Amino acid sequence: MTLTIITFLFLFFACCSGSPITNTPRPLVIWHGLGDTYASPGIQQFISLIGDIYPGIFIHSVYMDQDVKKDRQAGYYGNVNEQIQFAADQLAAIPQLQQGFDAIGFSQGGQFLRAYVERYNKPPVNNLITFGSQHMGVSDLPECGTYDFICHAARRIAKSAAYGEWAQENIVQAQYFRDSSNYATYLDASRFLASINNEVVGSRNTTYADQLALLNKLILVIFTEDKTVVPKETSWFGSEAIEEENSDRKQEIISVSGTIVPMKMQPLYKEDWIGLRRLDEKGGVVMESCAGQHMNISGCWERLVRGYAGWA
Repeated sequence: MTLTIITFLFLFFACCSGSPITNTPRPLVIWHGLGDTYASPGIQQFISLIGDIYPGIFIHSVYMDQDVKKDRQAGYYGNVNEQIQFAADQLAAIPQLQQGFDAIGFSQGGQFLRAYVERYNKPPVNNLITFGSQHMGVSDLPECGTYDFICHAARRIAKSAAYGEWAQENIVQAQYFRDSSNYATYLDASRFLASINNEVVGSRNTTYADQLALLNKLILVIFTEDKTVVPKETSWFGSEAIEEENSDRKQEIISVSGTIVPMKMQPLYKEDWIGLRRLDEKGGVVMESCAGQHMNISGCWERLVRGYAGWA
């Protein structure tokens, strides 16, 4: 009799308190970074290690093409807005994700997942962890390996004509290139980064702010010795100071060349263009660091996964 009463009470509170009874951890979505693929040995190993921590967890790795060669190429060539739409359709079609999921984005995959939250978020993201992501863009482009010819070709095109219409439609890295010495041109040309950061006066989408503020936690991870992402503080929503006056766009100007403007000094934060301040004020923004170079996650990933994924 006692066991029956206890069982009834457990079922009643689990049901009626809004806390679902579940034996499995919250699903997880991963979006890989530049030069990687959705099914690379490194990603597969990472998925396996998370499975050891959370047995039975469902994990989906976002792909642009199930052919791994084409998926890697899509990290360099393609229209980012269309890629995020493709990812949103992909996630919406997966039954295991429909009640929501946590997400981890590596490098550019992190800012792409943030764009997903702002623009779609159906199914919704609970906690989003971004490792070394270019949230405020980059003022230089990543170096390439000696024999990485795809990377060299994309980098050459992006650096020579980052704000040209063709590059903004087809070269991924050009679509988050943000030149502090040529800010007005960036605002006029950018079709991706200026959009998801709601930087252009008169074109701000309040839905973006509302959606981002719905996150439970946004975990921003910087690599302390990052030389690949310039400036590395972009991972914490920092950026190089704007060097040119642009008062008609109401962009705050800090004239000291090379100065890094931290997140809370950004107009994007102070005026809450994307909901970042709202999220922060409710305790939802977490700033973390990993020691070492870009994407050296070996000493820090497990703590963050245990803290912000699965049942966390």
